[in-house]
Amino acid sequence: MSITTETGRPRLIIPALGGLYAALHEGSETLLRVVTGGILAIHGSSKIVDPFGAAQMVEGLGFYPGAFWSLLLSCTEFFGGIFLMLGFLTRPSAFAGLFVLLVTVWFHWITLGQGYSGAEKSILWSAMLFYFVIRGANRHSVDARIGKAF
Repeated sequence: MSITTETGRPRLIIPALGGLYAALHEGSETLLRVVTGGILAIHGSSKIVDPFGAAQMVEGLGFYPGAFWSLLLSCTEFFGGIFLMLGFLTRPSAFAGLFVLLVTVWFHWITLGQGYSGAEKSILWSAMLFYFVIRGANRHSVDARIGKAF
């Protein structure tokens, strides 16, 4: 006996919930994108005030010149978060954020020697951003309004 329907979706244990799941599917994806982008922008807001403030830290990670990478880090987190929240240039914004987060995974896990417990949040953030790199935004986005996506 098959546990999937003709559409390839699994049969629900409580079929009555199917309508609710279908109704909330796109909205929940939009909420995840807005929250992910919003929190990334809030995290970057302290950096955008002093965009060269992390120069020494990024040089300590091996990124030279530090002033360039510090500015890029600040803009990626702040403006990339806003773009992701709006669904504008969603994939490039998510990709840039993903790169930053993968560096933080390396930093916490390897450089600081904290292992999984130190990199756990960065891994979770990386997974969320990877989702939007692959998926892009849905119809509730600027990308959809202009009719173009990366």
